[in-house]
Amino acid sequence: MTRSTSTETDVKNVVTPLVQALLRSSKITYVILFAVIAFLIYQLVTVKKDTSTVEYDTALIQQQIKNVGKLVVTEGHFSEVMTYKDQKKYLGDLITFDKKALVIINADVTVSFDLSKVNYDIDAEKKVVTIKSIPDEELKISPDIKYYDVEQSTFNEFTGNDYNKINKIAKENLAKKIEKSTLKSNAKNRLISELSKILIVTNSMGWTLKYNGEEVKTEQSLQNFAD
Repeated sequence: MTRSTSTETDVKNVVTPLVQALLRSSKITYVILFAVIAFLIYQLVTVKKDTSTVEYDTALIQQQIKNVGKLVVTEGHFSEVMTYKDQKKYLGDLITFDKKALVIINADVTVSFDLSKVNYDIDAEKKVVTIKSIPDEELKISPDIKYYDVEQSTFNEFTGNDYNKINKIAKENLAKKIEKSTLKSNAKNRLISELSKILIVTNSMGWTLKYNGEEVKTEQSLQNFAD
């Protein structure tokens, strides 16, 4: 409302003295002054409107990217059962001391993308939004390890080294299960779903979205670029 009132005031300030001059001028001067008035009105109204539209479009796209810039988290639950064994030998194989335990691991796993780290550039003049980089996934495994049927001897007891080794093996086995599951692909689909919101806005406003220098026209092409 403020911009419109300002524009009207500018037009009146320019047009009023010119109209008064027209009333005192000849026909040729009338035509020239009329052309000047028409040009000035075009500059004051049309050009400002175009500039305002570009500024509005840029602000809207920036706001949409800000809305997308959140932490996207996909969660999963995995279980693992393993038997841990260790043996100490003395005098060759004559004397042995064994220890073992049944280990049950339940783990909550999250795959996340911090979209506030999306690096982008906006070219308002060319109406192009360029995504320069997308953050890598962050994998977090939180295992809950419980021990059952623990057997050990005085000369071969469970130590902190055993528990660290079990924890490492458990995480490695869980990582393999995660790779074979759909957890990561589901997380990637959520990532694409969020990024596609930027694509929808740019398409609807007649802007172009690019990633790594190539134009992104569809959600499928965004999927290919993000892989």
